[in-house]
Parts: sequence; C-alpha cells; structure tokens
Amino acid sequence: MIGKLTGTLLEKNPPEVLVDCGGVGYEVQVPMSTFYNLPASGARVSLLTHFVVREDAQLLYGFGTPSERQAFRSLIKVTGIGPRMALSVLSGMSVDDLAQAVTLQEVGRLVKVPGIGKKTAERLLLELKGKIGADTGAQSLFANNNEHNDILQALMALGYSDKEASLALKKLPPDVGVSEGIKLALKALTK
Repeated sequence: MIGKLTGTLLEKNPPEVLVDCGGVGYEVQVPMSTFYNLPASGARVSLLTHFVVREDAQLLYGFGTPSERQAFRSLIKVTGIGPRMALSVLSGMSVDDLAQAVTLQEVGRLVKVPGIGKKTAERLLLELKGKIGADTGAQSLFANNNEHNDILQALMALGYSDKEASLALKKLPPDVGVSEGIKLALKALTK
C-alpha cells in the first residue's frame, strides 16, 4: 500500500495532480482543500495517500494533513459513499466543519455539498456520529452548547452562509443567551 508520496509536483489539474517520485509519475486525486495549499508546479511536495484498488482501476488519493486522510477514510466506510463523494465532501467543507456538522447533527450543512442529498446527509450524520470528531481530533467549540446551535440556525435562516454564521459565533462570549447572541452576531456581521 502506498501511504505517502514525496517528489516534484509536475502538473496541477483540479482535482488531479501529477507527482514525480524518482522518475515515476503518480496521478493523485486530491480534495480542493489540499489542492489550494499545494506549492507551484516544479516544487517539492509531500502528500499522505490512500490507495484504492477496484476491478477496473487503481486510484491514489492524496491529502495535505493526517486529519483530512482520516476523515476521508471515515467517509468511505459509510454505506453508499465512495471515494469521489468523500473527496467532494472534503472539497466542500473543512474537516473541522465536517466534525462540527456531525457533532451538531446538521443536515443543512451537508446538503450544500454537490451530490449530497438529504437522505445521504442523514446517513452520513448517523454513521459518523461519535467517530469523525474523535478520529480527527477536531472537536467543535460549540459541541455541547445548544444556545450557540440555536444562534447558528437563526443566522442561517436570515440568509447568512455557514461560514459567515460560524465566524460570527466564534466572536461571541461562551455563556451568551440566544436572543442576546443573535443581536451580537448580527452586529458583528454588519461591520
């Protein structure tokens, strides 16, 4: 099994990269989160990998961090989720965002990822509960705080994106109430 590649980055064609390792070029599929953090073509690169052997293909998936690779491995264990769908999830949200969505059981965040419908999102949340946050070490700041979850849902209902609402929540004091939290978050978002 190929666990890591270190070599020269020859080509970058999202979501695929070509890495030259001692004269052998490896085509590696990477999530966009990894792709955006790659160096320029011709530079040295190191990727953690996951090797998939199928009847009709041998595919190599690459990741910039151990938490991304672990999240990918957890995702492909879910019924009905293959490597391409797992890459799509990791391209659509960070590992921390995924861990937070699983912890808070937020279907709405997952259905925003292209290719994920409501039933698939519910299955993902059910099968990853208690696994993804512990596996990745990405514990959500708001995991046990229902008030922050209510504030997040209210901001999203008002039309703010996940990222905007989450950033506003991070600026709130930890013991804030729902109505006061919404007011403070709206003030932060309008600045």
